[in-house]
Amino acid sequence: MHRLTERATAHFGGHLWIAYPEPALHRTPRKLAPDADVPAAFIATMDAAIDRRPWADPSTLFHLTGGFDSGTVATRAAERHPGLFPTATLLIGGPGREQQIRRRAEIRDRVRFADPDLVIDATQYLPLSPDCPWVNGNVVNPTEEPLHRPFVEVARTIAAAGARTVVTGLGGDEMVALTQEEEPHQGLGEITDAQILPWVGPRARAVLEFSDDGIAPPALVNSMTLLSLETTAPPLLREGLWPMHPFADPAMVTLGEQLPFVWRELKRLQRRRMASLGMSDDVVYPAERESFAEVVEHALVTHAPKLFARMLAEGSVLFDEGLVDPDGLRTAAEQLAPGRYVEERDAKTLEVLSLHMSATAFLR
Repeated sequence: MHRLTERATAHFGGHLWIAYPEPALHRTPRKLAPDADVPAAFIATMDAAIDRRPWADPSTLFHLTGGFDSGTVATRAAERHPGLFPTATLLIGGPGREQQIRRRAEIRDRVRFADPDLVIDATQYLPLSPDCPWVNGNVVNPTEEPLHRPFVEVARTIAAAGARTVVTGLGGDEMVALTQEEEPHQGLGEITDAQILPWVGPRARAVLEFSDDGIAPPALVNSMTLLSLETTAPPLLREGLWPMHPFADPAMVTLGEQLPFVWRELKRLQRRRMASLGMSDDVVYPAERESFAEVVEHALVTHAPKLFARMLAEGSVLFDEGLVDPDGLRTAAEQLAPGRYVEERDAKTLEVLSLHMSATAFLR
């Protein structure tokens, strides 16, 4: 399998070869001019990023999660075109669920959107459940969203409502991310021995040191943003929906790279924008984490043990190829029980099952 990255070109002339562009140049944080108006520059850049594409139409829908990034984009569009755009979201589980409901309601009340507001409960469409495409043997690309089933459901619901374009807040985290110097962290692909999970097989361990060899050059957009766009696009595109991500626009990326630390720390830029609309502290400074972690936990604790037992009993191409160690996986599967689940240790086992079931479906 060959994967075509952004700005790359595939050539077919007897053999396939891929030509990559020159590495993209990036900016560094700068000092502000005395009269700099950062919020105004942010709005102007966001408007320009959105206006590069045809979007101001009732068939455009905004993915409004209740978070800062989708909220920032959606409220700006609703300011410019009051009452024109419907919204949709996936409802999470856990402590952040009620907070998400409140925040979305306040955002929709503060700025005028259109109906309907489509809310799909992710806890009712769990991955690994009996209705899941993976479990039913359907061919699903393993590079797609790990929470494949609920994202497919929300895409179908949006398409059935007549939408044709879906605008998201993806890329907002990376636009204001801190630099390596400001917050030292490991880069993408830098995996230490301590991070290697017990079920990682010998062949996978052996190639870790080569994980960055032959990769595409630095892109205009952050690699984590590109990964998010790659995983979420297929369910939308299959339903005839065109995804649009203003925070991933190169001009937005460039603005974020040049902002001083104080505007990027704790997403001050987006918080200031939401506060300027009169949003409460519940929206601007939420107390609870809002994520799909609890949905993943519920799926793994409820459905994964039986699936892992079958995988260990029947075998897997992942074992045959040395990508997954069956003994390590058996140990990991034993932890998937109420009261024993640890997110940092156990959440990634979802990817093992998705890859196993995807590979099994491909090989049939």
